[in-house]
Parts: sequence; C-alpha cells; structure tokens
Amino acid sequence: MGMITRVRGRLRSVHTLPKLDEKMRNEKIAETVCLLSVLFLLPYCSRGHAPLLLSLGSWFVTTYSFLVLPILISANYKYPVRWLRHIISKLPGVVRKYSKPTWKVIRKLYAPVGKCENSFMKMKNISNLVTQLVFFMLCDRALLCNQHRTEKKVTGLYSLMFYNVIAYCVSYIKELIEKEDWSITVNMTQHSNIKHLTMSATKIVLEWTKAVTFIITVTFMLLVFGLEQGLEHYRPTMLYTFITWTYFMCTEKVFVDLFLPALLLLKIKSLEALEQFYAPVFLRYYTITLASLLVICQVLFHGQLYFTLFAFYVTIYLKVKETRYGCLTMLKREQSMLGQFRYATQEEIDNCDDVCAVCLCQMDRARVTPCQHMFHACCLRECLNNSNNCPICKREYVFVH
Repeated sequence: MGMITRVRGRLRSVHTLPKLDEKMRNEKIAETVCLLSVLFLLPYCSRGHAPLLLSLGSWFVTTYSFLVLPILISANYKYPVRWLRHIISKLPGVVRKYSKPTWKVIRKLYAPVGKCENSFMKMKNISNLVTQLVFFMLCDRALLCNQHRTEKKVTGLYSLMFYNVIAYCVSYIKELIEKEDWSITVNMTQHSNIKHLTMSATKIVLEWTKAVTFIITVTFMLLVFGLEQGLEHYRPTMLYTFITWTYFMCTEKVFVDLFLPALLLLKIKSLEALEQFYAPVFLRYYTITLASLLVICQVLFHGQLYFTLFAFYVTIYLKVKETRYGCLTMLKREQSMLGQFRYATQEEIDNCDDVCAVCLCQMDRARVTPCQHMFHACCLRECLNNSNNCPICKREYVFVH
C-alpha cells in the first residue's frame, strides 16, 4: 500500500507541473527543426560525390531532394529560430550601410580582371573557340556519363573537328554562290584598268588551294561516314549530337550570318523590322540556356565542382556580360527609340487607306508620331536616323510625358 501511495503522489506531482509558455514552446520547436534541418542537409555537404546520396544513384538524389527540401523549407518558415529572425530584421540596415563602400572595393579589385575579360571577348575567334571547347567538355561529362573517360574526350574533340569541317564546306559553298567577279586578273587600284600579273598568280593559287582543300575535306567526310569506316571510341548519342550541333551553329560565324536572312524570311510582324538586332540576342539566349541546363545537371548528378565553376564562368557569365553590354544594349536602344511612338489602332490604319507615307506599302501595324502621322516602324526608324523631324509635315517631334 505504501508503494502505491508513493506512485500516486508522483503522478499527481507530474500533473501539477507548470506548462511551458507558448513562446518558449515555439522556440524549442524551432531549435529542434533547425537541428533536424542540419541533419537532413548533411548528405549534401560532403566533399566531391556525396556518399550517402550519389552512391545510390541520381534518381535517389532527385527523389530525396523533392521530398526533403520542401518539408525543411516549410518547417523553418513556420518555426523560425529567434536569433535567425533577429539577424533577418537587422540585415537590410547592415546591407544599406556597408553596400556602397564594399561595392567600391570590389569594383577596384575586379577592374584588372574586367579588362582581361574585355580583351578576351574582343578576340572573337579565340574566345569563340575556347567557349566551344569548354561547352563540348561540359557535354562530355554531363551527357556521356555511361562511357569511359577516354571515350568522352575523343567524342568531344572529334565532334568539334567534324563540325568545323562542315562549317568550312558551307563557307566555301557560300563564297562560290555569292562571288560576282570570276576573272583571274587583279586591278592595281579600284578605279584602274592596269592589271598586276603577280597578284593575279597569287589569286589563282589561292582559289586552287581552296578548291583542293574543299575536295579533300569532302572526301574525308565520305570516307568516315559514307563508307562506314567509323572512328574508334567515337560514340555520340542523338541527344549529344543535337545539343552540340545546335550550339555550334549558334556560335560559328558562317551559320550566325545565315540566321539573319532566315529570320527575315519569316517576316515576324512583332519584331518590327528589328531582325538584325533580335537575331544575335536570340542566338545568345539559346546558347546561354543550353549551358545553364548542363551546368545544373552537372552540379546535381555528377559533382566536379571546380570544372563546373570554370564552365559556368566561360559559357554563361562571360556570354551574359558580352550580351548585356553588346547586342542587348543595341536592341534596347532601338526599342526605346521606337517606344516613344505609340501603336496605331486598326481604325486609324483604315482611315489612312492602309498605306505608309514613306514606302507607299500597305500597313498592318504602324506607329503614330506626335503630329498624328503613321508609318511602318522600320520606315520611321530610318527617318529618325537622318532627322528628328516628321518626313511629312517637317515638324520636330515633341513628346509630352
């Protein structure tokens, strides 16, 4: 009986313990959630390949990430740690206070690197070749994971070599099609009829060299592919060939030059005759998107952090920088110049007999000037390049904001 009495007394004492305060309870839960988050994120933090995840396969990594990460994010959002809330509340003020001096120091330290990057990007042929090599190496690691390391390197090098051979053949055929002067003689000056024999002989040798090189190149391609001789360790997949070939076409000059006429043939009205500015932007966006997807794939499934960072720097960062300060700036300048003029409504176009006053052609889309005259966007842009006055009433454009 004495023992039963003592047990009952202890149970009553437990029930009479004071309950935890709600804030204290939430803080305890938040600390527990924080510790569990660190525990569940540990498999991602090992050096190189994470043994707890990647040893089980890439699909297990993906499944684990999709199951664990949303739960951790939602749990930490609902029960944030007190010190973390304090840091987040103080962070904007600290950032505002130290951002300007920090940014100045970073700019001064980065200035020599920026000059080297600009010099590298100005050397178009070298920078383009380096970018292609790095991208092909990235494709080898990300898309040919089932092949041996030597086979991956050979596949990338052979693919780049074959694509350059095709590019040379296309450029030679393009040169033959566009060539107008077939004479073997060379004039001394542009407005002179005097011929120079040595220069004529040099021209003949150069043309024959191009022709012989083209024949040898075509023969080599036929031997490798047409006669099914094949190459050892060269086993590209369809996906690998599609990605590398489209990337090569978007970065090689001969194919880039062919993209603008193809875009002009489509006659996309929404581009408003700005195809020459949109074409390089489209190509850069496509190549940057491809490189970004491969970098993400490399990070998630294959590791190799140092090479992935280098590939990101060459194929994404430098290309984004070149696009931002190059063709994208030119496109935005043209768009802002046309953006001052509003679009004409269909009723306004019908009232002016659907005819542009500059080119005398039918208008489906038009821009309206402040003096209420309508023109094609391309016609208006050509007029703006010569003068800031309306080509009809000769008034200077004045915009009221």
